[in-house]
Amino acid sequence: MISDITIGQYFPGDSVIHKMDARMKIILTLLLIVSIFLCKNIISLFAVVICTIILVLISKIPIKTVLKSIKPLAIIIIITALLNLFYGRGEPLVQLGRLKITQNGIETAVFMAIRIITLVVISSLLTYTTSPTELTDALERLLKPLKLIKVDVHSIAMTMTIALRFIPTLIEEIEKIMAAQKSRGAEMDSGGLIHRAKALIPVIIPLFISSFRRAGELAYAMECRCYRGGEGRTKMKVMKFSARDFVALSVVIIFMAAIIVANYLLKNII
Repeated sequence: MISDITIGQYFPGDSVIHKMDARMKIILTLLLIVSIFLCKNIISLFAVVICTIILVLISKIPIKTVLKSIKPLAIIIIITALLNLFYGRGEPLVQLGRLKITQNGIETAVFMAIRIITLVVISSLLTYTTSPTELTDALERLLKPLKLIKVDVHSIAMTMTIALRFIPTLIEEIEKIMAAQKSRGAEMDSGGLIHRAKALIPVIIPLFISSFRRAGELAYAMECRCYRGGEGRTKMKVMKFSARDFVALSVVIIFMAAIIVANYLLKNII
């Protein structure tokens, strides 16, 4: 399960999405997330699913990798679906004591599960197709207006990107620690929930120690390279919007407008 977490990983490529400006990718990701929450019926949600599949194909990210981003959240998706399944409105199809399963509950459960999956996939595509350096520069540029109220935008962007960048590193560290503990006879895959929770203590403590050590080494390395924040720093790669960025923005805006119109028309029909 740990090895299936792909959040924060970057996969180099030459797709259209890879070549887009990182600032535009962040903006489009936020707009698509808003589009997911704008969906009020299965037809508009189906359109979002089709859009998500098209984006995955255009990005040329392996389908297996995309599915790995969903697997660690399977428990959350199942719990969310079950909660909506038993709290639907209407006549019950199945009665289990005080709990009832209705047609509305089934539809809502499926609706919420699909919504979460598309949300995770679209968010993951941002990190899959954008390097940590580009993300840092893009976040700093987008948050630049906050400098007017004396907010240290560069530090915020750097902190967020470093945290995202070190997720794969920490996952690899967890795997090494768990393998070392298992070689010493620790049982982590058997027993009840309480036993498994206690078995994680020998993993968590070394992980915290290793994380603090890595943080210290990173801070020391940045000081040795005379890092003093964003003041006066120049960029090796200057970000520029291209025609493909504005075309993509126009398509996404039209897509959002279509979802809003579809919600209104279908509401009146129903």
